[in-house]
Amino acid sequence: MERMGFIRDKLSIKMLVLFILNRLPRPVPFDVLTELVIIDDAISYFDYVEALNELVESGHVILSDGRYSVTPKGSANSKVTESDIPYPVRLKAEKATLREAREMRRNAMIDTTSEKREDGSVTVHLGMADTLGDIMRMDLLVGSDAQAEAIKKRFRLSAELLYNDIIELLMREHD
Repeated sequence: MERMGFIRDKLSIKMLVLFILNRLPRPVPFDVLTELVIIDDAISYFDYVEALNELVESGHVILSDGRYSVTPKGSANSKVTESDIPYPVRLKAEKATLREAREMRRNAMIDTTSEKREDGSVTVHLGMADTLGDIMRMDLLVGSDAQAEAIKKRFRLSAELLYNDIIELLMREHD
């Protein structure tokens, strides 16, 4: 049975991969790239993997530390061929990569680490920055690794809201 969709050959898959990678601010792992590329019902996973490997072999895409990024050669080819990607697929890809790029930029601005202290407690380092520098840096002392991990997870999920809450608390007038 023939699959429904617009992308029917390996060359089209390659153009789509380059189109997507060209719009992302950072290299992405295989699973993220796969999710972004297999947006058309006609794309076979196996054809996609083969096309991606060929792009790496030809120097259009770099695989480094398990993450894929477009090379200048791939970027130049993408700009020339992007109009050949079927319009409905291109729209889906733009929407998906915009969402992913936004998430990547946000995650790059949030820093969470922790370190075990000699007494068994843990110091959690939390930070949020923008392109100009730090917005907030905070170190917290907690009793266990489990607490540290929970705090880091919560901060990653809600950094902007927590920042606003802290500012509001600090600016509140007291009687």
